[in-house]
Amino acid sequence: MAKMYQLSTCNTCQRILRELGEQPDLEVSNIKETPITAAELDRMAELAGSYEALFNRRAQKFRALGLAGQKLEEADYRRLILEEYTFLKRPVTIVGDQIFIGNAKQAVAGTAAALAKK
Repeated sequence: MAKMYQLSTCNTCQRILRELGEQPDLEVSNIKETPITAAELDRMAELAGSYEALFNRRAQKFRALGLAGQKLEEADYRRLILEEYTFLKRPVTIVGDQIFIGNAKQAVAGTAAALAKK
């Protein structure tokens, strides 16, 4: 099973999908239209090692809500991601028991390699 959680209006997510090419086994989920569930987020955090690893500190709401000056705990990261889709670092791709988070070259290359092995 391979699934990518992304935002269809995100230029970076669109670019990454183009770079990956045709991937018939990859299910693409638009997190704005289909919000991630608590179970999906818990699975992501299990694979990533923490909710913080999934958290997008670059989201405009991060500054707007004054979160930069606060000490956030794992429960806070989980709650915030579930409440507001922009707090999920994008894209998040799960291929089997591997997770790739964000748009760094290493994450995109890892996603491509994992999908090629599938």
